[in-house]
Amino acid sequence: MNVTLEKLNDLTAKIIVNVEENDYKEKLNKDLKQIAKTHDFPGFRKGHVPFSQVERRFGKAVKSDIINQEVFNKVIEYLKDNKINILGEPLPIEIKEVSLDQKDYTFEYEVGLTPEVKIDLESLKLPFYQIKVTDEMVADQDKALRERFGAQIPGETVEDNALVKGAIMELNPDGSVKESEDAIQVIDGIVAPSYFTDKEQTKLFLGKKVGDKVVFNPAKTCNGNPVELASMLHLDKDKAASVTGDFELAISEIIVVRPAEHNEEFFKNVFGEEVKDEAAYNQHLREMIAAQLAPNSEGLFRYQAEKEIIEKFGKFELPAEFLKKWLVARNEELNAENIDTEYERLVPAFKWELLKGDICSKNDIKVEESELLAFAKQMAMRQFAQYGMTNLSEDIFEDYAKRMINDSKTRNQIVEQVVDNKMYNAIKAKAQVKNKEVSLDEFKKVAEEAQK
Repeated sequence: MNVTLEKLNDLTAKIIVNVEENDYKEKLNKDLKQIAKTHDFPGFRKGHVPFSQVERRFGKAVKSDIINQEVFNKVIEYLKDNKINILGEPLPIEIKEVSLDQKDYTFEYEVGLTPEVKIDLESLKLPFYQIKVTDEMVADQDKALRERFGAQIPGETVEDNALVKGAIMELNPDGSVKESEDAIQVIDGIVAPSYFTDKEQTKLFLGKKVGDKVVFNPAKTCNGNPVELASMLHLDKDKAASVTGDFELAISEIIVVRPAEHNEEFFKNVFGEEVKDEAAYNQHLREMIAAQLAPNSEGLFRYQAEKEIIEKFGKFELPAEFLKKWLVARNEELNAENIDTEYERLVPAFKWELLKGDICSKNDIKVEESELLAFAKQMAMRQFAQYGMTNLSEDIFEDYAKRMINDSKTRNQIVEQVVDNKMYNAIKAKAQVKNKEVSLDEFKKVAEEAQK
């Protein structure tokens, strides 16, 4: 099988494949003989069908499959062996029908060639916005932690963050308790007024005592969310979606949260045995908040870096007409009417992939199996932590991580994230990155401007 390449211009080429009978004959005969052994043919015992009968019935289809597969494989092999980088996939210039009589064939494929990419990271100037941890942030986080590690005790009146328990009864339009068979009644109901979306509904409960009755509208407490209504009124979701009227809650119990005191026990509960005093607690608190804010800074840096790299180094041309044909060939929803608009939308993504590949190549960015496992392990620990499971053994995290990287779909996602991390670290190391400490409001403003 002879393969040659003919350049059409700087960005497209034609691959020509000449196929002779000897290139496919042996495999064709082998596949047809296997069909003769395994298929039933009327009038013949299995395995005793004349070859001519098998060839007449299956020869054309089998021959077509073999030739098309062998030719495509040969094209890919040619591109790889000759280090020819392309965009998309080779597209057949003409779909040729294979016949039993014809022996030799010529196939032609069009390919889009990768343009030359030149990146000088050292000349790149990028900001890195670090959000300043304020005393207000520390105070808010401290309050949340004290409440989280605080004690729930019976309360005399409903106050902020209180839980209110009691019987919840559906009311008639005139305000009387509904007593019909279809009336909604919850004997052991519980509500958290501080979490109501409608604060006017929250105010109805504040200051009330055990024994008081409160008329409120459950639908207004959650903007009619059927899931939340179903939970509050002990209903299935479909029925809860139709609830719009008022209810009465007869308060039988009030539970209030008393925040934990600042002491050694509290400090250790939050941050571990090594944190024993106020100074260490405050330091860890600031570090925790900084860690929570860090992904925002990193995300903005990556967005601005990609945008700047495309703008500064992405002025090269792409094989536009080829890419349009390739996109239409692989997407049923694209056609001659909408491909121009869709292509223009995708141009930055095409260019970024080429620029990203060049950065990774020049910085010798590779991914080791140990790096994948370490990253997957961190993912596993974060996932378990969301459910409060932080004290599991290392073996559990490692086993879960191994299962993640052994799943092909998850593995590809992890590989991409590890590559991105290493690539952006390379950008930070070589580009002129200026750190800027800003307030949260200033950061939000910068992020909004970057999106324009």
